[in-house]
Amino acid sequence: MTELPDPHAIAAVRALAIPLREDDPHDALLDLVGDAELVLLGEASHGTHEFYRERARITQRLLAEKQFQAVAIEGDWPDAYRVNRYVRGVGSDNSAAQALEGFKRFPTWMWRNTEVVAFVEWQRARNAGLPPPARTGFYGLDLYSMHSSMAAVLAHLEAADPEAARQVRERYGCFDRFGEDSQVYGLMTGLRGADSCEQAVRATLADLRHRAAAAQPDIADTEAAFDAAQNALLVKNAEAYYRSMYLSDVSSWNLRDLHMAETLGQLQAHLQRQSGHGQTRPKIVVWAHNSHLGDARATEMGQRRGEMNLGQLVRERHGARALLVGFSTYTGSVAAASDWGAAAQRMQVVPARPDSHEGVMHASGVARFLLPLRGARPLVFSKPRLERAIGVIYRPETERMSHYFHAELGAQFDALIHLDTTRALEPLERGTGWRDAEAPATYPAGV
Repeated sequence: MTELPDPHAIAAVRALAIPLREDDPHDALLDLVGDAELVLLGEASHGTHEFYRERARITQRLLAEKQFQAVAIEGDWPDAYRVNRYVRGVGSDNSAAQALEGFKRFPTWMWRNTEVVAFVEWQRARNAGLPPPARTGFYGLDLYSMHSSMAAVLAHLEAADPEAARQVRERYGCFDRFGEDSQVYGLMTGLRGADSCEQAVRATLADLRHRAAAAQPDIADTEAAFDAAQNALLVKNAEAYYRSMYLSDVSSWNLRDLHMAETLGQLQAHLQRQSGHGQTRPKIVVWAHNSHLGDARATEMGQRRGEMNLGQLVRERHGARALLVGFSTYTGSVAAASDWGAAAQRMQVVPARPDSHEGVMHASGVARFLLPLRGARPLVFSKPRLERAIGVIYRPETERMSHYFHAELGAQFDALIHLDTTRALEPLERGTGWRDAEAPATYPAGV
């Protein structure tokens, strides 16, 4: 039997909620940001229009008013770096939609959608009025692009040092016997005991990092060397990720979020070197799913399954200099697939369970609001309660099992933005499979 919403939690939400207008400038959230150097902006699904729109609005203000220098997304490094070149006014792409064409892997709508296009065009237009060192960037934190990152490393070395390229091609040739499917590599090396390519990718990363450290101080040279080194890091970490994927869900999840945290740290160090501001730490906005950005220690994924995530790692390393912001919704529609690799659909989102955090937010009667959670807060937000997570896959028929987990909201986030009714975002390519689906986890998790 489903429990009713907790009246004490409802009262606490009503007391603390800061109502938001439809076109709210998010002044209250910017006050919470203060001097933070990392602001992590989440989402409760990978396919909700309002989550992307509000993140973009907040990020625009952080870049323009709070001296934030970059956006880092839950996307692969080489695909996002192509967008980075576009927003910085270099490269050959003529539009944001063209610059986003690198995001070809399922789910394409996660970054190839109208809200991301609008933000990328805004960032490029703003950068055009700034000198190159002051222009803001767009980067990726994820690790699924093992083969395209190998190709990027080789392309860089072919131009910079053909002999080094020959050596790295021999090392990366270790992967040839497994074909182009990274999961085949994981299956053969993880479960079946085939010799791995671990030593080859570690040696290549060491070489590329040495080259990056020795790069000339010219911005173009250091950027190119840094890009190549980050691709080599991705290959090294992706090799370990795929090798562990068939052995332990916990291990592969942890490796993925450790990679995100390491990439974020490398990016912050690179931007600090580029700025020449000495001890001043660069400021970065992160866009990713709530499950990556909310502190895992406050959820059953950390408490029962031993999983860590980016939000936890950032808090451990940066403390109060990081602000973790979650997003939630009660009902509406979402762009998602019914299975991995399936066509995107506009799905109806089942109204949230009354005994969930989302149910409590809805019962407050406030349709759109910011809920500050940092510092002194009612003990009711320390109580574990169900929370919903929709990734690129949505299965409403098994929603309780597929999409809910327990979380202590007050320890998970520093603030929550609740938008009671939301709608599906608009993919750039709907395709013949785009359709509405009435209601009754990135691979393998869907988030």
